[in-house]
Amino acid sequence: MATKKIAIVVGSLRQDSFSRKLAKEMMNMAPGKLEMEIVEIGNLPLYNEDIDTATPPAAFTEFRDRIRAADGILFVTPEYNRSMPGALKNAIDVGSRPYGKAAWSGKPCAIVSQSPGALGGFGANHHLRQTLPFLNMPAMPGPEAYLGGIGSKFQGEALADESLRGFLQTFVDSFAAWVERHTG
Repeated sequence: MATKKIAIVVGSLRQDSFSRKLAKEMMNMAPGKLEMEIVEIGNLPLYNEDIDTATPPAAFTEFRDRIRAADGILFVTPEYNRSMPGALKNAIDVGSRPYGKAAWSGKPCAIVSQSPGALGGFGANHHLRQTLPFLNMPAMPGPEAYLGGIGSKFQGEALADESLRGFLQTFVDSFAAWVERHTG
């Protein structure tokens, strides 16, 4: 099986965020058939059709090209106000344009949401999941990943919770199979 390129879109802009730490852990767990990299979203201007002309902002073009080059997408996000962060929604909007030429189209994906609270980012996960059919992105149905109490799962940069480590390994392995199923 050929190596599959996976773009990881981290919903938090904070360099020390739990979402970024989780993304890095999953990159290290990825089977050899997945080549994962974080595609940054913090430098994207707010989507505005007035600036998305024949010569869009360079950040738009670079982001779209990196998403198009990926075989699959892994979203790792916190929950803000029972929804996805604004920066993540902006990245989705940037990648969905111009209309009819979405960079996201056909990319198999999965979502990991997290929160210091007990619900594990359930609201963010499902708000994001609601946008995926319109973007023509087959979302992995399971295992679902709502990671509650995330603040106690790390010691510095290192994941300290072995139960979570085992779950994340199962998740990453399932995602590899999902991507293979949808990309051949």
